[in-house]
Amino acid sequence: MELYEIIKLHNRPWSRLEILCFSVIFLFLAGRAYVLWQRKRIRGSQAAAVCFVVLYLGIVFASTVFTRNSTEEATYQLQLFWSWEKVIREQSREALKENILNMMLLLPFGMLLPVTGNRKLKVRYGLAAGFLVSLIIELCQLIFHRGLFEWDDMIHNAIGSMAGCMIMNRVLSWIARCGRKRKESRD
Repeated sequence: MELYEIIKLHNRPWSRLEILCFSVIFLFLAGRAYVLWQRKRIRGSQAAAVCFVVLYLGIVFASTVFTRNSTEEATYQLQLFWSWEKVIREQSREALKENILNMMLLLPFGMLLPVTGNRKLKVRYGLAAGFLVSLIIELCQLIFHRGLFEWDDMIHNAIGSMAGCMIMNRVLSWIARCGRKRKESRD
């Protein structure tokens, strides 16, 4: 089955109300970022990063919670590392692929975090932010009966967010070094 067919099968289109709600939230936050940028409280890159964070989280929440079809009962898996047990004992490539994709899910979010603050971010904050976002996703899935509540997803998502934060911290360090070298060469 192609990726498009999987998405179409498991995700319904957004309703007009959902589109309206997301648009209002996005426009409010983008407007707030613009005002802060105009008042020189944040840089343009920070304002853009805030907009990208909101857009990305909107897409993540849509695909993991809001556009999924609901089930009659809540489903959950409370055993810690059950997915890795499945990978190791059953040699499940599907479980391994799902674990890796869950790590990748919040990698872009983690990369945007240092940009929103315009500085390197301690990786534990990237881990904590990823865990918090994932906890909200998992609780929404449990409450609205739209997916499997599981600790493994929260751990994998948090690791992905932390990895994204680490990557962007290195990129920011590299940019700063290049800027210093350019400045030294001009002096």
